[in-house]
Amino acid sequence: MNFPVVEQQVAAPAAPAPSFVGQGTAVEQSRAVAEVQAAVVVARQFPRDEAMATRKMRSAFRQQTLAARSFFRFNRGGADGNINGETIQFAKELARCWGNIHHGLNELRRDDEAGESEMQAWAWDLESNERASTTFIVPHVRWAKGSGKRLEDPRDVYENNTNNGARRLREMIFTVLPDWYREEAKSVANYTLENGAGDKPLSQRIADAITAFENIGVTVEQLEESRSGRASDRWTNLDVAQLQIIFESIRRGEVTVDEEFPQQRVTVAEIHQQAGETQTATSEGPAQWPAAREPGAGAV
Repeated sequence: MNFPVVEQQVAAPAAPAPSFVGQGTAVEQSRAVAEVQAAVVVARQFPRDEAMATRKMRSAFRQQTLAARSFFRFNRGGADGNINGETIQFAKELARCWGNIHHGLNELRRDDEAGESEMQAWAWDLESNERASTTFIVPHVRWAKGSGKRLEDPRDVYENNTNNGARRLREMIFTVLPDWYREEAKSVANYTLENGAGDKPLSQRIADAITAFENIGVTVEQLEESRSGRASDRWTNLDVAQLQIIFESIRRGEVTVDEEFPQQRVTVAEIHQQAGETQTATSEGPAQWPAAREPGAGAV
């Protein structure tokens, strides 16, 4: 009599559990669970008022300082050129005004031998229970001019992970927010940039912009060339707003001065020609110094 063959299934080995969990770790785990449960209960008991959230958003993005930090400009090079978009500060402020949204960036694993970190960015709407998350690998490498440099300093690794994670976190926050809310915030921030801060006239804003760029080595001629060759006295509010976005992107390190304002290449013939003109001007009389420009107060 033949008996059926029964295959013996061997259970997969369980992942090794930590041999010891400290009291502080256990308390923190319990606290985190209780905090999340309490946040969900409070969100259900006190749902957001969308009209009030919209008013808070409009009031926030009417502030010049926040509007200036709401957009970035990044030079990717090649055929793609400059990339424009909203910053992580813009996304976080939207989440704060909308309310009942938790978000975060976690480092799940760091492998110094392989030179990489496993990160997770997430955003969670506690009312609708909509959650968006993404897990990604960040190499411990800083890229510049097409070549990568391995990062060894823990502080450099941390900053590199944070910078890479901020872009993913921004997109996760945008995923759980309504599109109309985000678009209206962009419109308010753009309006604030284009119309200036308070009662400051356009001429003063132009002077402030020129002074701010001169402090980082950008001349008036370079600024005028970037504005389609228009003289500074013909700039509009939109021109000053775009320069303000470029200035903030340079300050944050998203783009460099050379990328935004490339130096003009001078040929040997032009050097000889300029030298000849200088010699002629010297023989005719002393050159006149240009009138000193009165520096404006403040920066862009």
